[in-house]
Amino acid sequence: MSKPHYLDALGRVGVLSALSQFDPHVAGTPPLELDLADSDIDVLCHAPDPVRFVCAIWTAFGEYSDFSARQRKAGDRPVIAQFSAEGWVFEVFGGVQPVRNQIGWRHFRIEQRLLSLGGATLRTLIMEQRRSGLKTEPAFAAVLNLPGDPYEALLAIETWSDEALNGLLAGVCTTPSWTGH
Repeated sequence: MSKPHYLDALGRVGVLSALSQFDPHVAGTPPLELDLADSDIDVLCHAPDPVRFVCAIWTAFGEYSDFSARQRKAGDRPVIAQFSAEGWVFEVFGGVQPVRNQIGWRHFRIEQRLLSLGGATLRTLIMEQRRSGLKTEPAFAAVLNLPGDPYEALLAIETWSDEALNGLLAGVCTTPSWTGH
């Protein structure tokens, strides 16, 4: 039996409604249409009070298979909860910063912009890298020939104009079908 579309799974489990007080945002590969069979659903939340967040997560999802919640180090490190439902693994991140400022959201937004500009050609190139074993950010960095740490390299271009990003994409999206839009 195949798993449902990620949006259907989110709705059936009620993740966004259960976390509504934490400003949940779905990120990661499924909404980018870059997911593989083993991809998970990432939900980023604003959780300035980690204890309140963990209590809410535990209450809402503690009965689900493979449930766990952890925080590597108190302070600005996110609480990360994980559980399985509807054939998907859900990873819920509760960071002290508003979601728009969280690294995961910033990566997601620049990847969205790049895919919007690069179209099907860029998506195909990224998926080739993903299928060869690379995570999302390293796949983008490899395709775009971004130097250094792939996570930092994506953040370095997040404020670039569309014109500058199109210039970057021109070096890799050179097939006749790519129009830059």
